[in-house]
Amino acid sequence: MNSTKHSTSVVFAVRRGLLLTAMASISIPALADTYPSRPIRLLVGFAAGGTTDAIARFYAQKLAIELKAPVVVENKPGAGQIVAIRSLKAAAPDGYTVYMGTGSALSQSPGVRSDLPYDPSKDFTFVGLVGTAQGVIIVNKDVAAKSLGELVSYASKHPGQLNFGSSGIGSASHLAGEYMSKVSGMMMTHVPYKADADIVQAMYTGSVQVGIAPVQGAVTALTSGKVRALAVTGTRRVPALPVVPSVSEAGLKAFEGLDPYTYYGILGPIGMPDDAVRKLNAAINKVSSSPEVAAQVREKLYAEPATSTPQAFRKQVQDDIARWRQLGKLVSGAS
Repeated sequence: MNSTKHSTSVVFAVRRGLLLTAMASISIPALADTYPSRPIRLLVGFAAGGTTDAIARFYAQKLAIELKAPVVVENKPGAGQIVAIRSLKAAAPDGYTVYMGTGSALSQSPGVRSDLPYDPSKDFTFVGLVGTAQGVIIVNKDVAAKSLGELVSYASKHPGQLNFGSSGIGSASHLAGEYMSKVSGMMMTHVPYKADADIVQAMYTGSVQVGIAPVQGAVTALTSGKVRALAVTGTRRVPALPVVPSVSEAGLKAFEGLDPYTYYGILGPIGMPDDAVRKLNAAINKVSSSPEVAAQVREKLYAEPATSTPQAFRKQVQDDIARWRQLGKLVSGAS
C-alpha cells in the first residue's frame, strides 16, 4: 500500500515538473513579447534646443508610435556628454534607458583622449545608427572673410584675436574647431557653451567670431545676416545652403579631415537584452526608411537619416575612432 502511494507521488511529481517546464517555455517568449511595457528614457548629453536634442525628440515621437510605448527625452548636458553617459552606465540594462550618442562622444573624443571614464567598445550595447550630419563653418558678420582661405589669412593678420565657440568641451564643434586651428595655423581661443544654439547667440553678441555647427543649428541664423557661412564640411553642398561651397571646393585639402562632421545613434548599457535591441533597431530602421520621415529629417533637421544593424553601427564607431586617433596627433591640445 505504501509502495503504491510512493509510486503515485513520484508520477505526480514528474507530471508537475513537466507541466512547470512547459509553462516556463511558454511564458519566456510571452514575457519577451511584452517589451516595451513602460516608457523608455532617451538620454541626451546636450541642453534642450540644440541639434542633437531636436533629432532625439523627433525620433522619440516616431519610435513611440512604432514601439507603442512612450519614449521620453531626458537632457543631461555637461562634460562632453559624460554626464549622460554616467547615467546610462548606472541604469539597469533592461532596455528602458537608452542614449542618443553622437560622433564627438563615441569616436572623436575616444580617438584624441585617453582619460575618458568610458570605453565605447566595452561599455555600451550598440542598437542602431540614426543619421549623419554635415557641419557648416560660420563667422560673425564683422569678420572680414568670405571664404576659408580668407579666414586663414585674416587670422594670420590678427593672431589671438579670434574666439571660436563650441557646444561644450569634447563636442564635435570643439574638436572640429581645434582641428581647423591646428591644420591651418590659426590661433583661436576656445569658448565652450552647452548647445549649438548658444554658439549662434554668442556670434550675435560678438563674444565669438568663428564656429562650426550642424547645418540645422545655423540655417536660421544665416538668414538673419548676422552670421556668414564660409563652407560646409564634406565633398558636397547642402540643399538648404546651395550657394555655400563644400570644404573640398574651397581648395584647402587639410580641412577635408572635418568630414564626417558628426553622426547620431542609439545605445544602451552593456548587457541589454537581445530582444530589446532587435525591437529598437527594427523601429529605428523603419522610421528612417519612411519617405515621409526622411523628407522631414532632411528638410527640417538638415541631417541624413540612416539605417544599420547593431554590428554595422559598432564597426562604424570603431573605424571612426581609428581615424580620429590619427587626427588626434594634430589636435592633441583638445582636451
